[in-house]
Amino acid sequence: MTAYARGLLHEPPVKPERPQFSSGPTVKFPGWSLDKLKTASLGRSHRSAEGKGRLKYAIDLSKELLGVPDDYLVGIMPASDTGALEAAMWTMLDPARPATVAAWESFGNVWIQDAVKQLKLPNLQVLSADYGQIPDLTTIPQRNDVVFTWNGTTSGAKIPNTDWLEKGREGVTINDATSAIFAQEMDWPKLDATTYSWQKVMGSEAQHGMLILSPKAVERIESYDPAWPLPKLFRLKKGDKLNRGIFEGATINTPSLLATEDYIAALEWAKSIGGRKAMIERADANAKILHDWIESTPWLRNMVDDPALRTNTGVCMVFQGEWYDNLPEDEKAAVPKKIVKLLEERHVGYDFNGYRDAPPSLRIWCGGTVEQEDIKRLLPWIEWAYATVKGAA
Repeated sequence: MTAYARGLLHEPPVKPERPQFSSGPTVKFPGWSLDKLKTASLGRSHRSAEGKGRLKYAIDLSKELLGVPDDYLVGIMPASDTGALEAAMWTMLDPARPATVAAWESFGNVWIQDAVKQLKLPNLQVLSADYGQIPDLTTIPQRNDVVFTWNGTTSGAKIPNTDWLEKGREGVTINDATSAIFAQEMDWPKLDATTYSWQKVMGSEAQHGMLILSPKAVERIESYDPAWPLPKLFRLKKGDKLNRGIFEGATINTPSLLATEDYIAALEWAKSIGGRKAMIERADANAKILHDWIESTPWLRNMVDDPALRTNTGVCMVFQGEWYDNLPEDEKAAVPKKIVKLLEERHVGYDFNGYRDAPPSLRIWCGGTVEQEDIKRLLPWIEWAYATVKGAA
C-alpha cells in the first residue's frame, strides 16, 4: 500500500504527459499532430480519383494490418460501429432462421433490443450476463445465426476464445469487435461480419465504421431479401448482388475525408511500430500495469472476476471495503465521479469514469495508443483522490 492509499494527502509530484484515458474516442497515437495529416484530398469530392483513392488506401491498409483473409471484403460504413453492425443485422438476419444475440454489457444489449423490438425475430435465443461476466456461449446451436460483442466496452469482459464457434457452422456470425480489434487477435475463419469504428483502438476520429465480410456473409446478403424497409445507409446491394463498390472506396454516403486522413495517419503509425502484433503487445503491457495495481489495491477490485475474461483495452474496476460498502447508494455512485472531477480539475486524467449504465466504477483505456508511463503516473493520483474523497466524507 502506498503513502497515498494510507491517507497522506500530498499530491503526487508527476502528472501523465497525456491525460486522455477515455474509452472512446481514445487518445491519439504518440507524436500525433495535425501537420501529420495529408490534406490533398480535403475539399475534393469523395467520388474523385483523389478522394476515392484515399478511402481505398484506408481500406487496404486496414486489411493488411488486421491480417484479413484475401477473400474477405472490407468496407467503410456510415454511423460508426453502430451503423456497420446494424447494417449487418438488417441485411443478414432472416426471420425464417434461428438466431442468438449474446450480450454482457450496454452495447450488446442494444443489439438484443434491435433483434427483439425492431427486427422482431420470431426464433430468437437471448443470452445475457451481468457486468463482468459472460453467458454460457456453448449453449448456442451451431445452426443459429449469432450476434455478439467480442469485447465488452462498458464492462471490461471479453470472450476468452472462439471454441464455442465450430468451423463451417451453418449460421452466420456477426461480431461487434469495436473495442477489441487491433488489440486482440480475430479468429477470421469463424467470423462472417465483423465491425469496428476508427475512434477506439486506433484513436482516430469518430463517425465512420468498418464492415468486414466473409464469402459466406456475401452469399447470405445476396441470397436474402429482407421483408422490412432498409434505410439507404444499410443498403449493401445493387439489384441482387452485393454492391462491391462499397468495398473499393465508393462509400454509401459522403464521408469525412479529414477523418479518413486521420485514420490513415494512425494506421501508418501502427505499421511503423510493428503493426498489429506491436499494437497488441502495447495493450497487453498497459493492461498488466493496471490489473496488477488493482490486485494490490484493497479498496478496488476488477469488475471481471475471471482473469481469462479480462480485457486489455477498457479495464473496469469497482470499489469495495467497509467504508465504501456502508455508504448509501447515491453516495457510492458519487465516489468515482468525485475522483474523476478532482483529477480533471488538475489536468491529470480525463474521462475515466465508468459508463453511465454500468455499476459505479472507473474505466481506464489501455489500448495501443496509450503510453505505459502515463498509466503508471495516473495511478498514484487515483490513490490520492480516493483518500481525499474518503477523508472529506
